Amino acid sequence: MAENNFRALASANKGKTYFLLAAMGVLTWLVAYAVLTYFGAGTASTIVPFAVGISLIGVWGSYYGSDKLVLTMTGAKVVTREDAPELFNVIEEVVIASGLPMPKVAIVEDSAPNAFATGRNPDHALIAFTTRILEVMDRDELQGVIAHEMSHVANRDTLVSAVAATTAGAIAILSDFLMRIMFFGGGRRDGNQNQNPVALVLSLVVLILAPIAALLLKSAISRKREALADATAVSFTRNPAGLRKALEVLAADSTVVRQKSNAVAHIWIESPLDAKAVSKLFSTHPPIEERIATLRAMESLGPQI
Repeated sequence: MAENNFRALASANKGKTYFLLAAMGVLTWLVAYAVLTYFGAGTASTIVPFAVGISLIGVWGSYYGSDKLVLTMTGAKVVTREDAPELFNVIEEVVIASGLPMPKVAIVEDSAPNAFATGRNPDHALIAFTTRILEVMDRDELQGVIAHEMSHVANRDTLVSAVAATTAGAIAILSDFLMRIMFFGGGRRDGNQNQNPVALVLSLVVLILAPIAALLLKSAISRKREALADATAVSFTRNPAGLRKALEVLAADSTVVRQKSNAVAHIWIESPLDAKAVSKLFSTHPPIEERIATLRAMESLGPQI
């Protein structure tokens, strides 16, 4: 079962992420081509850069201030070693194993067990834990959670999320603008009567469906980064049982964090959104049962991992 070791899983998830990002690029090209076909070069040269620019400003502004923004949105408070010496000891163990810089550490006053990582790069990283997760998890379980969050830092998942969000946002803004133009302006005005009607219909279909496709791809990328973080965490600790038991604790607890906005749902180790209310296709996390099963398979390999 060599395919179940963490190296193979990490490599596979990285490859799938690259494929999904490439698919986002292809989708962006299709949307731009559809705009050019349906509306003409004049509209395309004006609206496309505008939509991309608006999305870049919003998403990348958030990316560069991600640690401060997430602290505000989640109510997390940065703490020092004096505030939580035992927690810092475990974090430093993972820092040494991973070779990463020591991140800022924050605590969220919340009755639900959960944790997250943010920051635009390893030198500006922050990992946070709810008060409840510190209460219910033993040292091995907490080490697994810390390793998972440090894996997000190591894999630069904030950057990957920003790229996916920028692309999806630009496509959504672009499609919204063009739907409004069609509704109020009657569609293309510079000679669409000379165009192949099939091409026009296909272009319209692309513009309508592109935002949904972009959201699906963005969610799929997020799921692959979560799976990658699980595998990378094992490479830091060599102890899949710790993270597996931590996920079992999370799965057994039905409480959710108070700050469960869609904007930050993807950063938590367990999604605070109701799994039953969110289609698997739009979920930002793989089902926690699947993650547990994957880690259990790693355990069965013993020293091979």
